[in-house]
Amino acid sequence: MKFLDQAKIYVRSGNGGAGCVSFRREKYIEYGGPDGGDGGKGGDVWIECVDGLNTLIDYRYKQHFKAETGIHGMGKNRTGADGGDVTLKVPVGTQVLEEDNETIIADLTEVGQKVLLLKGGNGGFGNAHFKSSVNQAPRRANPGLEGQEKWIWLRLKLIADAGLVGLPNAGKSTFLATVSAAKPKIADYPFTTLHPNLGIVQIDSRSFAMADIPGLIEGAHEGTGLGDRFLGHVERTRVLLHLVDGSGEEDPGEAYKVVRGELEAYGHGLADKPEIVALSKCDALTEDLIAERSASLEAACGQKPLILSSQSGLNVDRALRMIVRAIDKDKEDAANAVPSTQQEGWHP
Repeated sequence: MKFLDQAKIYVRSGNGGAGCVSFRREKYIEYGGPDGGDGGKGGDVWIECVDGLNTLIDYRYKQHFKAETGIHGMGKNRTGADGGDVTLKVPVGTQVLEEDNETIIADLTEVGQKVLLLKGGNGGFGNAHFKSSVNQAPRRANPGLEGQEKWIWLRLKLIADAGLVGLPNAGKSTFLATVSAAKPKIADYPFTTLHPNLGIVQIDSRSFAMADIPGLIEGAHEGTGLGDRFLGHVERTRVLLHLVDGSGEEDPGEAYKVVRGELEAYGHGLADKPEIVALSKCDALTEDLIAERSASLEAACGQKPLILSSQSGLNVDRALRMIVRAIDKDKEDAANAVPSTQQEGWHP
């Protein structure tokens, strides 16, 4: 199935039904009077977060969604039926934005969340509504109110606890395939991964979700390569595992700085997330070369990198345990965070 993480769609709520002008005309009934019913309410537009979806592909081939118009009122005081609602079903992690693609309307992060996007128009009053002691036979009725319409953006950001970042061919997909049941494409050329992958990792009776995104290159924030749009899928993660290719020709320290520069240019707090740095593909290196490249990477990142090999399994479990500890620490810090107003105490 094709992966789609962004879509622009048109939504419109239903118009309200018009009220009816009608009079009771029956044999042997004197002074029948007005009996025009009210119009029905127009349908609403809802968006709901459901389980079982992991892409916005449903909105690739259909972009217009319109709720039903309310049925008009009828004689004999019959009120029109309400128009049917439209419910957009989206995967967990979907954001709804205005047409400017910046203003957030809703952020759906849990299954079952349901948000009203557009309210349908109210139905108009029939002439029976306007009957009074001074106006026994009103000949007026209200039209239904018009519905609302707008263009909106849907943007999917995967919900994952840990994210993999690095240059193309740094071994991210291989690592994800090793530690989970995910089957990302793996090949010996850059940009093998063209869309994000998500895998469930288990270690020591614990499990967490890990996201792998396409590789970053210098200038990605300006659109070079595949750009940095996919970084949105690791915005919600609690920790980043930064893989640096130890078997490549590029200096590991410089490779690390390139990716860090792109994370800082992207913003949204990615550069401030806890980071575990690992020198990958070390099964293809000698001990002396590992020491040399590890020292270069340590000088660039300021921490001792983990020597890692997904193929041989070297330090893979250790990396997963480090990720679990980082996730637990982040959860603990979030739980202990107290708003400044509570820390300072209440003041009149």
